[in-house]
Amino acid sequence: MPLTHLEPSPEQIEQDKVYRKMGLSEKEYENVKNILGRRPNYTETGLFSVMWSEHCSYKTSKPVLKTFPTKGKQVLQGPGEGAGIVDIGDGQAVAFKIESHNHPSAVEPYQGAATGVGGIIRDVFSMGARPIAMLNSLRFGDPSIPRVKYLFEQIVAGIAGYGNCIGIPTVGGEIAFDPCYNENPLVNAMCVGLINHEDIQVGQARGLGNTVMYVGATTGRDGIHGATFASEELTEDAERSAVQVGDPFMEKLLLEACLELIKHDALVGIQDMGAAGLVSSSSEMASKAGMGIHMNLDDIPQRETNMTPYEMMLSESQERMLIVVKKGREDEITAIFEKWGLHAVTVGEVIEEKVLRLEHKGEIVAEVPVDALAEDAPVYHMPSEEPAKYRENQTMAPWKPQVDNIQETLTKLVSLPTIASKEWVYRQYDHMVQTNTVVAPGSDAAVVRIRGTRKALAMTTDCNAKYLALDPLVGGQIAVSEAARNIVCSGGLPLAITDCLNFGNPEKPEVFWEIEQAAKGMSDACLSLNTPVISGNVSLYNETNKHAIDPTPVVGMVGLIKDIDHVTTSEFKQAGDAIYVIGKADGSFGGSAIQLLQEGNAFGKAPALDLAIEEQRQAQLLEAIQSGYVQSAHDLSDGGLGVALAESVFGTGLGAEVELANDLAIELFSETQSRFLVSVTEENREAFEAIVNDAIFLGHVTDKQSIQFSSKNDVVTVNPVELEKAWKGALTCFMKTEN
Repeated sequence: MPLTHLEPSPEQIEQDKVYRKMGLSEKEYENVKNILGRRPNYTETGLFSVMWSEHCSYKTSKPVLKTFPTKGKQVLQGPGEGAGIVDIGDGQAVAFKIESHNHPSAVEPYQGAATGVGGIIRDVFSMGARPIAMLNSLRFGDPSIPRVKYLFEQIVAGIAGYGNCIGIPTVGGEIAFDPCYNENPLVNAMCVGLINHEDIQVGQARGLGNTVMYVGATTGRDGIHGATFASEELTEDAERSAVQVGDPFMEKLLLEACLELIKHDALVGIQDMGAAGLVSSSSEMASKAGMGIHMNLDDIPQRETNMTPYEMMLSESQERMLIVVKKGREDEITAIFEKWGLHAVTVGEVIEEKVLRLEHKGEIVAEVPVDALAEDAPVYHMPSEEPAKYRENQTMAPWKPQVDNIQETLTKLVSLPTIASKEWVYRQYDHMVQTNTVVAPGSDAAVVRIRGTRKALAMTTDCNAKYLALDPLVGGQIAVSEAARNIVCSGGLPLAITDCLNFGNPEKPEVFWEIEQAAKGMSDACLSLNTPVISGNVSLYNETNKHAIDPTPVVGMVGLIKDIDHVTTSEFKQAGDAIYVIGKADGSFGGSAIQLLQEGNAFGKAPALDLAIEEQRQAQLLEAIQSGYVQSAHDLSDGGLGVALAESVFGTGLGAEVELANDLAIELFSETQSRFLVSVTEENREAFEAIVNDAIFLGHVTDKQSIQFSSKNDVVTVNPVELEKAWKGALTCFMKTEN
């Protein structure tokens, strides 16, 4: 096969070990030679290097991912396509997925975050679904560090810039801060879309002789080797060229054109050119259909001159799709895209031989079996070892906080950047565009109505990485359970999850043990709560200078609210309502907000979780909400009951008087699991208690601007106005402070 100018020959690639720089190991390179029966050329080496990267092949995480429950009567499309799809009745379905853009965002925060948003939107509309909402899960280091503050500012701006321009509301998410993310922020973007059953599309290149078309923006040299870049530890000399550049206005045109395209009977298959660009879309579509593709790279719309086959195939330029259409119908498809001002060109055809054959300037420049790229990448069963720190934490004596001043402690807790109001962030997002947002950012879950019906969707992202750092199994269970609690508190029935598994280097046995344990915990909770895993993403090698992040498997969840009248929010509604807590407090302080506040780090056992109790309480609370007995509902998470009570009065002008059975420090700040704070009108108390048998009456909502806590030995009154001031001002204050 001919050489492209200045590219090393197959002999030089082997001799100089060029493949190592591309991310292939010695063993993998030998494997490629065996598959081809010869040495690969430069382009072919590039194809294998990106497709066999962790980001594309999941070569170390695949054995773990196979343990996730992925089926359920509600599941219409599980993992393996652009996004998962779940039935919501009446011939309608919801498509959703979450993905990471961590490494690009650490290097070029604005474009890294923006293109993360763009990529996940394409995953959803490539299934035939119209995107209706965006969420995100973000992790940053200490916001007082100038570099962290800069990353925070730019990443939020990138998410806002792309989402606002394309006209999809960013309705919710979560943000946490911890020094373990100082060098390695996490940017996980989630998109939710609506679809009718008959419009569901898949990314398959079916039908011998059918035409392969390239649609959307032109191909440039941005993002080359982005998949490999995402599959290795970050270093100071990380390649900026591996970060793509996004154009939300172009994406809006592509979205509308593709949603028009899916109604056309000439369409056979469609897939986003995401990670690994043309390589992944072409090889995966062919492999899934049991076919091959012959592509002529001379026809690829190019943004730059003299692009090589290697550059065209590995580019991750944004706003591009690969489609397969029935032979002879190309002009009909071209007309759709020309109407939207987009390229739509024939670049190849579906062939019987199961290979990806690339032609350039009249020569065959690569020929590789599609299964070898897409399905038969090597799978590694990594060594796993329980870390010493886990054993130490399991044997520690329980820790209890020293609380002398409740007002002061609560003020400090609500001022922690992880707990404080995120209004500084979400006021930059247009969360009302499309005018379907019922519950905006700030409550337990966002709620978006389904126009023309009585239904709505509740959606959330969740993960407490400190619990996972102490015990990844229990932490994994809690991540799924807390997401479900947020959905239930909003009046929704949890349907399914999408996940983003953010971990350190899987080649380290202790890290791989964390991945295994977290996945086991998540699977346990998914089975118990009937929320199968329908899509997701793995982001490993989140390490800088040998320092790994805490295990952070983010859970994105969507739930169905059957009637918009069931929508429930977290704030108290009126004076005189009865206040209940569901579930008793115990001394669960390992990884708690108060432990981090007072000790500066997490240690000891993570809070225990009983999935049978979790399932029962969620079902009972949802029944009470659907029966119309609940005024407000809030899950108890970071900071415990004290923080939840404060948050329930913020912005209402109301107060509360509650009587607690035990020691105030335990009652107010323990992070005991499976608990909810609920308010109920006086006339509904008896009916509510008949359904929720773990409900403990605490007191009443008042019209005084104070919160009074009584116990056997103590009566303490705190000022919620002062608390709210601290809660609202903390992040804004950080962002206004000069470095």
